[in-house]
Amino acid sequence: MITAFVMYIALGAFAGVLAGLLGIGGGLVIVPMLTFMFTAQGLPDAYILHLALGTSLATILFTSISSLRAHNQHGAVKWPVFWRIAPGIIFGTFLGSWIAAQLSTDFLKGFFACFLFYVGIRMLRGSKPKPSRQLPGTLGIFGAGSGIGVFSSLVGIGGGTLSVPFLVWCNVTMHKAIGTAAAIGFPIAVAGSLGYLVNGLGTEVLPWYCLGFIHIPALLGIILASVLTAPVGARLAHKLPVARLKKIFAVLLLFVGLRMLWTLF
Repeated sequence: MITAFVMYIALGAFAGVLAGLLGIGGGLVIVPMLTFMFTAQGLPDAYILHLALGTSLATILFTSISSLRAHNQHGAVKWPVFWRIAPGIIFGTFLGSWIAAQLSTDFLKGFFACFLFYVGIRMLRGSKPKPSRQLPGTLGIFGAGSGIGVFSSLVGIGGGTLSVPFLVWCNVTMHKAIGTAAAIGFPIAVAGSLGYLVNGLGTEVLPWYCLGFIHIPALLGIILASVLTAPVGARLAHKLPVARLKKIFAVLLLFVGLRMLWTLF
């Protein structure tokens, strides 16, 4: 258990640096790495990815608060947009966690691997959405929020990969889109964590130190380290060639995606 906890701390440190350095959600790193760790530890195969997704969203509860505060201090959070999209986000995230609980680990692995390919290819190409319209009406923004929430819950991320392009597409400036996406990550983490917790309760094959589909030792190890190392990554971002690092990270995502697909066969 001590060796495993040290590994969770190391994972949290790595995820924190990458989050600060590249501006990516920790879930992109945490979910696949926890999947490999939980497999090596002999946790029940049927629930390995459920545990990785639930634990990832629980870590975002803590990391999103510091990110949100930092962006809000710079006036980069569009609160009217946040309050309009939040109901859909919460509904979609709860729905996504329920859907995930009904799906097999193999299906979730394939789904997450495809998501890694999507993000990796976009990073390699340097794709940026072109703004073309304004935010939709009440029903439209509820639908968009629900879609972001469902997908974020299924892949264990804070939603920035989807909410930033959506907001930019709706003519929100990139600076404010990133800040608002940081705020959106908090209700995703709250709803997703509760959803995975509730849907995992009563699963008798899980170890005693799991709260629903949240692995408590992994959660503690990751947040202890990531909170400390994210500022380090942010400082490095001003000193290192981030564009080149993003391409290297994109290749890593593609490799991890292939590795996850390989485990299916």
